[in-house]
Amino acid sequence: MLKELHLFLLVVLLLVCAFFYQLSLKSSCFFCLPPQQLEQDPGALLGNGHGIVFIETSERMEPTPLVSCAVESAAKIYPRQPVAFFMKGLCNTTRLPSNSTYPGFSLLSAIDNVFLFPLDMKRLFEDTPLLSWYTRINTSAESNWLHVSSDASRLAIIWKYGGIYMDTDVISIRPIPEENFLAAQSSRYSSNGVFGFLPHHPFLWECMENFVEHYNSEIWGNQGPNLMTRMLRLWCKLRDFQEVSDLRCLNLSFLHPQRFYPISYPEWRRYYEVWDMDLSFNDSYALHLWNYMNKEGRTVVRGSNTLVDNLCRKHCPRTYRDLIRGPEGGAPGKLGLGNT
Repeated sequence: MLKELHLFLLVVLLLVCAFFYQLSLKSSCFFCLPPQQLEQDPGALLGNGHGIVFIETSERMEPTPLVSCAVESAAKIYPRQPVAFFMKGLCNTTRLPSNSTYPGFSLLSAIDNVFLFPLDMKRLFEDTPLLSWYTRINTSAESNWLHVSSDASRLAIIWKYGGIYMDTDVISIRPIPEENFLAAQSSRYSSNGVFGFLPHHPFLWECMENFVEHYNSEIWGNQGPNLMTRMLRLWCKLRDFQEVSDLRCLNLSFLHPQRFYPISYPEWRRYYEVWDMDLSFNDSYALHLWNYMNKEGRTVVRGSNTLVDNLCRKHCPRTYRDLIRGPEGGAPGKLGLGNT
């Protein structure tokens, strides 16, 4: 009898150990990052030039639902490519307190092809023209530092590793069939919210040189879209777009505004209005939601049938299910009117 009891207890112990082992594999993202998703060297993952890159230059650790949707939608559209999210608030030893909840952080770290990296600007800017600029400025005295540092970081990351950079308010809806490209925000004017290049492309090196030479953080966009536009004008003879055709110049493409900006920034509120079914976005690869313009604090509301509600439901279903609330502030996961 005693032998049978010992055998029974041993079986129970083994089952309990197996349970907690499986639980640790599934829930480790709540407390610390799984080793495979906190690589020491992003070059090992992104070096082939086919990654998708997002950046967070504030210390914020918990992504908003819109940020989560942007990253998830990219991971969904590019399932065989790594999606890297560089976060300044993250470090290699980051551990989340067990008594805290970070649902957005947890959601992203659980997606197989999403990888979270610390954003160490000094290390990132090594071996680029940006290092001399970065080491001599007083970041606390800089105007628009979060945006300027993001402008610099995206240039360095894509120059070093290649791939596609996207702002964290860009929702991917279909693959981008280009390797070296800039996105037109309007005719003859480039965005820097989406762009892609192979590693060590000379256009980005010249952009970094120009960034330093003409640095002025007081002028909004001087280090971002204005920089991309003035460099593009040096490389290419720009002309107006004809219908929905992209422009080709040397070994890069300048993509039509319909590809990412079918809704221009003065009309950004259309994303938060009831969806006009005539807006099909058949010519678009991704949609930039102009979150910088959203000073009113508009949010995605579950079941509202707004354009952004429909985009999130279709292109980032995990975020929609777990993070986006209904009109009465109801808990995520409870479907509102008009949802399936």
